Amino acid sequence: MIGFCVPTLNEAENLLREAENLNPGDWIQHSIYTAEASKLIASNCPTLNPETAYILGLLHDIGRRFGVTSMRHSIDGYNFAMSKGYPLLAQICLTHSHPLKLIDEAFGVWDCSTEEYKFVEDFLKSTKYDDYDKLIQLCDALALPSGFCLIEKRLMDVALRHGIHKYALEKWKATFKLKEYFEKMIGKSIYTLLPGVIENTFEL
Repeated sequence: MIGFCVPTLNEAENLLREAENLNPGDWIQHSIYTAEASKLIASNCPTLNPETAYILGLLHDIGRRFGVTSMRHSIDGYNFAMSKGYPLLAQICLTHSHPLKLIDEAFGVWDCSTEEYKFVEDFLKSTKYDDYDKLIQLCDALALPSGFCLIEKRLMDVALRHGIHKYALEKWKATFKLKEYFEKMIGKSIYTLLPGVIENTFEL
């Protein structure tokens, strides 16, 4: 069933290449490392399909194909995925920045219409997150354009670029809870699965 909700691996890779031609930037490599982390963790989770996890990680920011925007990329990604017939991918495009299910927890500006803002707000409130939502939220926080990193480094990278807000602390706590959730599932530290995580974090 899930296979009908996401692109094939070949199509996903083609979509990312197409997006890179339209709007090149660090977000491409970030997406690739998010995908790799998702696959590596999912490979140790009996309830998750590693290829599906990879595809969702690869395209979680696909809304950036439409240009340099802030949080608009989420709604653009949702609309793009729905137009292609991929509702699970569309959901990930909206949920990947929102472990608290609050629209204003995102680090960025909602550069969209009032109607679009309300749609995203209602979508987050009404959507029951599954392990794919949670996995991409976690892996988004494990991936820099240069490679895998400790969550703390990624959180500070985002905060330094966008600033912090009243939900920042709770969002950070939620991200670490996701780490604990998957580590309990796989029975070991997620960092043991990510090649070069220490070297990239500390630029060794």
